[in-house]
Amino acid sequence: MESPRISEPSAKAERARLFFALDPDDATREALTGWREEALGDRPELRLPPPQTLHVTLAFLGSRPGAEIPEVARTGLSSVAGLGAPVLGARGVVAVPRRRPRLVALDLDDTRGRARELAAAVSSTLAAERLHEPEDRPFWAHLTLARMRGRPARAGNAGVQLARRPPGSLTFDHVTLYRSLSSPSGARYEPIERRRLVTAG
Repeated sequence: MESPRISEPSAKAERARLFFALDPDDATREALTGWREEALGDRPELRLPPPQTLHVTLAFLGSRPGAEIPEVARTGLSSVAGLGAPVLGARGVVAVPRRRPRLVALDLDDTRGRARELAAAVSSTLAAERLHEPEDRPFWAHLTLARMRGRPARAGNAGVQLARRPPGSLTFDHVTLYRSLSSPSGARYEPIERRRLVTAG
């Protein structure tokens, strides 16, 4: 499968905040965007990030030397070669963390463990090359739908009420290396390189 270079980050950059993520296919992204707008778009306390930022984080590398980016991309993306594209279900919407939520997430059903398999492949391969220190907490398949404006309030999950259920089957057909950049309106994600996963049919 191809692994196209999307952007050429400057080798002069001293540090870069990097992460690998699962990206939804076009139909899934469109369905999620429409449903999210209908379900959460009128909530003034929420900020909905741009549709192109919808993703499932596989491995967060944190701050790495900019010169490592080509090696990180090559190593991480090679680890998922030949692996299948997960089709995940939506369990429900949760506020995170529960007591003073900072974001609203879509909890995803990874019963077959395909997303977890991808996360483990990326994380372990990078760790073997000393490009990543895996987190202690277990992988959680979820997708950030919105972020809270201002300081977190004591809302908890009771503050998330939906009139319409999320879309059913959600297909994620790419793994992408992203660079996270700060901006006045929140974090901006710059795709660097991606690899297409194997899809059924």
